[in-house]
Amino acid sequence: MATIGGFTVQDVLKVERIGTHSHIRGLGVNTQTLETENVSEGMVGQHAARRAAGLIVKMIQEGKIAGRAILIAGEPGTGKTALAMGISKALGKETPFVSMNASEVRTTERTFILPLLQIFSVEVSKTEALNQSFRKAIGVKIAEESEVLEGEVVSLEIDRPASGVGAKVGKMTLKTTDMEAIYDVGAKMSESCVKERISAGDVVQIDKATGRVTRLGRSYTRQHDYDAFSSQTKFVQCPSGEIQKKSQVVHNVTIHEIDVINSRTQGYMALFTGDTGEIKAEVRDQINIKVNEWREEGKASIQPGVLFIDEVHLLDLECFSFINRALESDLAPILIMATNRPTSAVRGTELISPHGIPVDLLDRSLIIRTNKLSPEEMEKVFSLRADEEGVKCLLQAGPKALQLLTKMAGKANFRYAMQLIALGNVTTEDVAKAYRMFLDRNRSQHYLELHNEEYMH
Repeated sequence: MATIGGFTVQDVLKVERIGTHSHIRGLGVNTQTLETENVSEGMVGQHAARRAAGLIVKMIQEGKIAGRAILIAGEPGTGKTALAMGISKALGKETPFVSMNASEVRTTERTFILPLLQIFSVEVSKTEALNQSFRKAIGVKIAEESEVLEGEVVSLEIDRPASGVGAKVGKMTLKTTDMEAIYDVGAKMSESCVKERISAGDVVQIDKATGRVTRLGRSYTRQHDYDAFSSQTKFVQCPSGEIQKKSQVVHNVTIHEIDVINSRTQGYMALFTGDTGEIKAEVRDQINIKVNEWREEGKASIQPGVLFIDEVHLLDLECFSFINRALESDLAPILIMATNRPTSAVRGTELISPHGIPVDLLDRSLIIRTNKLSPEEMEKVFSLRADEEGVKCLLQAGPKALQLLTKMAGKANFRYAMQLIALGNVTTEDVAKAYRMFLDRNRSQHYLELHNEEYMH
């Protein structure tokens, strides 16, 4: 906040949504030695599980593993979803990571009401929803070569018609450390230069086929032209060699996006509407053949990603059978599942199986076990969450407030204590007052048992 000319100007703060696992930045594992620290990148404890996940991440990055199933099993509140989020952060943005809940995999019926009361519905089967998720987790890197002009802009002259109506044309002088050349600028390129605010001293790249102009940065030789520059100004070296050269552009897409583009009349616009519907098996087979051809010709490479299914015990036998078949395919991602169920019945059957998953899928799964956090580790997690949510009073209160939260987590549960962090900041600085205001599951159940007769049945 500052005062300018008698007026008070407030700072504009960037507002970001704070999620349950927004404090996680990675796995906190050294990918070379697979060593873990007790607190690193938002992860606390769970050394054995983090080392196992770190090995999986290392093999995915090296392209040595695909089409495998991994099961993260543990009690509620032991960090199964947090471990999957850590894997996502460790893989980076280039590796596809698709997260979903098993409750999303169901027959979806969307009903549309049209004039004259014409009603129809669009159905997406459970196996189709799973198939789309599998193909979203498979990335394709398509390499494309194009001719470009790359150099530093020496001068740019754009002639505008005196009447204000008509195409803009002009001349542009580009140079490298070895040569300099003058080019005629057409109407399309002139508009692109005006839109990008290209000026002398900018290092640009121009696609000859499309006329698209991309600013790469500002030349180091022009860094003394002005006393101050924007924080977003990027200084680069003047290019060397020929101005006209061949550039390789890599496009990162998923196989599902290719499916949608080739299965709908509106093409890529279906990606924005989300109305993909059922995609025919013939279309997918043709795309698989074409992608394999691109891979053999060196035009594309396959990047197997990760599909994470939380609460996997909610799937039924039909979905598990489809997953078994999908993992045997040549184009299959890494499947990571999470469940908090012990031995239970497979949904839709009377078959009793560990974790509510058929034995044939468990036999081909690598199981990672998560354990309950110790009181010291809980305090570390509470401290990280308080810092993430900006609860300054809790951090300033010292270890007593964190110990109180840990005690509440022991009486109730870990997730309930996590919710009290933000509530303690909203209502009062004393977390104990929030504990008295809001009941946990055990106290609520005890209240219902005492006042059972007062409720409607």
